[in-house]
Amino acid sequence: MACTTEHGPKTMRVVYGDVTLGLHGEGFDYIFSHSAGGPVSMVFNGREWLYRAPRPTFWRATTDNDRGNGFSFTSAMWMGADLFVETVETRVFADGRRETAVTAPENNRHQNQVSACEVRVEYTYRTPTVPKTTVDVGYTVSADGAMRVDVLYHGAKGLPELPVFGLRFIMPTAAEGYAYQGLSGETYPDRMAGGVRGGYEVKGLPVTPYLVPQDCGVHMETESLTITRRTVLANERAGRNSSVTAGECGGERFSVKFSMVDRPFAFSCLPYTALELESATHQEELPPARRTVVCILGAVRGVGGIDSWGSDVEKDYHIDGETDIAFAFRLERA
Repeated sequence: MACTTEHGPKTMRVVYGDVTLGLHGEGFDYIFSHSAGGPVSMVFNGREWLYRAPRPTFWRATTDNDRGNGFSFTSAMWMGADLFVETVETRVFADGRRETAVTAPENNRHQNQVSACEVRVEYTYRTPTVPKTTVDVGYTVSADGAMRVDVLYHGAKGLPELPVFGLRFIMPTAAEGYAYQGLSGETYPDRMAGGVRGGYEVKGLPVTPYLVPQDCGVHMETESLTITRRTVLANERAGRNSSVTAGECGGERFSVKFSMVDRPFAFSCLPYTALELESATHQEELPPARRTVVCILGAVRGVGGIDSWGSDVEKDYHIDGETDIAFAFRLERA
């Protein structure tokens, strides 16, 4: 079966492993893990882009205003969800048909060469909250390697407000920088008035040097985001200090691109997870920058600051835990 893409007729090879699903085509290789509950390898032109399987993210490192108005106390269960969400179901569709023979021993029914125009892998995650709720994440891969990601949070009565909601990607090395189309500077839902639309480049993975590390670096109303890393040569890796990013060494540059589907998204691109920022009481307690942590966000709580970090965020900028949140984006080699 041949598919028509912008580059002409094409299919991808599908490998039904015992505990993984492999998708392989010209210039790309994906491995989806049924045990890890997500894609564990995403290779474009021989370069790996995943350090861990992506996960729904619900937490942001406590801001001064969150601390001042007690928000982190009332919504603390979302930090646990950020750490311990579990996969409860995996579904695979090849060219629109539900595939049931995806794990051993049923996967042995497949022949050696299996191809498809489009494969969709869906995961349902359950949160360790009271009450529990679920998140659905669907990865739709086309024969040219482009991936559409659909994310759906199911609101449940009784759940507290969320700090953020999105999908977190952790990449193997620190990026040399990123470029995006959206609003200038750091922006939040209640801090967008000064943002100017355009294209912007950021060198490295800057973390705002607050006395107490906290959430930072969010960019609202983003149309696209391109992240660039470099290969690190063996002699440079052996001699470099652990705090030096790959962008400061030689080597080949390579990039990945996130794009909006139906509406703009928000994002942060930092060298730390929210929990790493949360755990540091001063800047010097942060670990060396080794990874790139990208959060593609469908909802972000405002930061407030109405009366010097004490009053609650205005109601329009809260995230209701009882209401569904859905968003989508596209991911591809740049």
